[in-house]
Amino acid sequence: MTDPKKRRYFTLLTICLSLAPVSAPGTARAAWPFGERAPAPDEDPGEAAARILSKAIRIPTVNPPGNEKPLARMLVGILEDAGVEARVIDTPASDGAEGRAAAWARVRGNGKRRPVVLLSHLDTVPADPADWAIAPFEGATGAGSVVGRGALDAKGVAVVHLMATLAIARRAEPLERDVIFLATPDEETGGRYGAAYLVRERRSLLYDAELLLTEGGGIQTGEGGTSPVWGVTVTEKAPCWIDVVAEGTPGHSSAAPRETTVTRLLDALERVRRLEPPVHVVPEVARMFAAVESLAPAEDRAGFANLAKALETDLAFRERFLADPGRAALVRNTLAITVLEGSNQTNVIPGTARAQLDVRLLPGEDCSDFVHTLQEAIGDPSIRVEPFLAFTTSSSPVDSPLFRAIETVAAELDPGAPVVPRAIAGFTDAHYFRDLGIVAYGFVPRWLPPSETRGIHGPNEKISIENLRRGVTTLVRILETLDGLE
Repeated sequence: MTDPKKRRYFTLLTICLSLAPVSAPGTARAAWPFGERAPAPDEDPGEAAARILSKAIRIPTVNPPGNEKPLARMLVGILEDAGVEARVIDTPASDGAEGRAAAWARVRGNGKRRPVVLLSHLDTVPADPADWAIAPFEGATGAGSVVGRGALDAKGVAVVHLMATLAIARRAEPLERDVIFLATPDEETGGRYGAAYLVRERRSLLYDAELLLTEGGGIQTGEGGTSPVWGVTVTEKAPCWIDVVAEGTPGHSSAAPRETTVTRLLDALERVRRLEPPVHVVPEVARMFAAVESLAPAEDRAGFANLAKALETDLAFRERFLADPGRAALVRNTLAITVLEGSNQTNVIPGTARAQLDVRLLPGEDCSDFVHTLQEAIGDPSIRVEPFLAFTTSSSPVDSPLFRAIETVAAELDPGAPVVPRAIAGFTDAHYFRDLGIVAYGFVPRWLPPSETRGIHGPNEKISIENLRRGVTTLVRILETLDGLE
């Protein structure tokens, strides 16, 4: 570790972890990793959530291959220990996966209104320990935080949902809606072996749900005295993941032919790299930026208020706006070359060379149209361009009882904070449920500065125990507030 900043961060964090106590685990139901008793009703929700999350991080669910069943069993065990109706739901196994499953539970309401679903996922992306100051799969707890892969995305979400479900189950009076807890496998690679399967084959588990909350939004803390922003995701970009394949004759590289599968693939990728998709402002993005106009720098407020017009007519604003990759991704389709495959030996010319592209499309656009655009740009009919994951996305309406419940709680906890309907450049499993007509929002009540959100899919991912505590109590408050709204 030669970077002095990283070395200093590691030293400070190690000292903090050595000084801060780790919450004592509860009495186990069975041998770890399956055993964990439900927290006592009077136990601090933040400390209880931190203990459960720490153990969840230590159960490996990197996808691929996933193998989420042990974690599903642990969560279901906690719910069953509290007397909540809960089940492990087996799902199909992908290549290399020994056991894939979802955790499901239901707290019955009085039946006056249709259920609300709390959706999270159990799998994580990989983490290279060399990039982390603390081992990413140890679930280290200390210095007021839980550190590890999945702390934010999305084991931390699952644990907050679990704690809120337990709190609702302990109420003296039932809510008007069933609360359905659902933590799925395989979200990180598209959800085909998780949410897609459950929606297609086990739809009865949703009990004709009306509303759903999942990841994809939250509360961005203000900087320089500005108000926090409650961001509620109503739509997201769609994946169009593509194989680009060159095939030819393998051979010995000592002959050094001018053209090989690799050179043809590189030529194709260079043409792909030069593509510049046009700017297009969809209504959801226009509404999102108009909602935060007052928080923008003075020179950008008029542009935020009428984004499509400003990007077309104000060249200075357009340059400033598109210079931010996060904002630029919301007004155009994006393309990233992420995987390259050729020979596995230096002296062998491969018969097949392959690349994979991560394309994200704006709502309403079609993957087959983008594939046609790529084929035209490449201009080589011998190069195959084939999508391997694609779906369309839709939007959820803002005029719903759940959105109003979030607005009501925001006004109580952060007076004056705007509640903004968001579009995001990533994707979640929400689209599978929107396709059923369920009003689905990406919103997790946690207060995060931009520096912490960078831990999602990055190094040193962490969540504070205070955020876990506030996440549980705020989510319960939203569910209770929902009861009184039409």
